[in-house]
Amino acid sequence: MAAEEGTVIACHTKDEFDAHMAKGKDTGKLVIIDFTASWCGPCRVIAPVFAEYAKKFPGAIFLKVDVDELKNVAEEYGVEAMPTFLFIKDGEKVHTVVGGKKDEIHTKLVAFTGSASA
Repeated sequence: MAAEEGTVIACHTKDEFDAHMAKGKDTGKLVIIDFTASWCGPCRVIAPVFAEYAKKFPGAIFLKVDVDELKNVAEEYGVEAMPTFLFIKDGEKVHTVVGGKKDEIHTKLVAFTGSASA
């Protein structure tokens, strides 16, 4: 198991973000990006759920982007509300969830990756 599998990877630079996105595209893995902010209450509520999903879906890449830290990335993806979860497959956005809708996030994870691991 790669070091990143089963964890949420916090991206602090555009280069870091781009490297993880390229890895997702190269490996054909689903990339789920949690656009968050330190001041966002709903973001803090959903964060442990997102971390749990990372453990249950090791076949996907889970990234966390602070919109205040990486404004250019948030703007690039048109993020206007937090939390926003983007699902990226083969470099293309395939789904967006705005808000801490854990059931919808889970449903889409299953749809795009197959079932969760035990």
